[in-house]
Amino acid sequence: MISVIFFHLPKTSKQTALKCCFFALVKFANKYIGVALLTFVSSFLAAQNEEAAIKRVIEKESAAYFNVDFKTWAECWVQAPHAYWSYTDPSGTRFLDGWEAVKNSMTTYFKSAKPSSGEISNEWLEIRIYEAGAYVRFTQLAIDGTDRTETAQIRVLEKQNGQWRIVCMQAVGRSTAR
Repeated sequence: MISVIFFHLPKTSKQTALKCCFFALVKFANKYIGVALLTFVSSFLAAQNEEAAIKRVIEKESAAYFNVDFKTWAECWVQAPHAYWSYTDPSGTRFLDGWEAVKNSMTTYFKSAKPSSGEISNEWLEIRIYEAGAYVRFTQLAIDGTDRTETAQIRVLEKQNGQWRIVCMQAVGRSTAR
């Protein structure tokens, strides 16, 4: 019925109708393309913000460890039975299964360790975010005076109450050089 009316309109009315349809189509396309683009950009920026938050937690945990600050270090961790910590170097592998084991061992370490004045740098190799979980792989270089320690590290994090926390730490000493 509409097409019949359209073809019986005078030429100027047809042109006006075509212009109206064209502008309606452009307006519709702009609205939905704009929404799609905005959604894409928002998702991209949110992912970048999540990555930055994850890096900050790992950097905070490392700094607290080297500065012998147990309270700050512990705040970076999921304090649950599924927490896991492990470190391997030429002298062997040490691992702690569950938050109570991690807390007890680290409490002893933090009581006897001395703060480091060294520099820590991380080379971020991979960060994967899965809803409320994240996998991070990086190389950490710690330089303290004449000691230089490089470790390959993996962290698994969980997001709890809007905050990223470490639930698993695995580090392998790559080299020690003077």
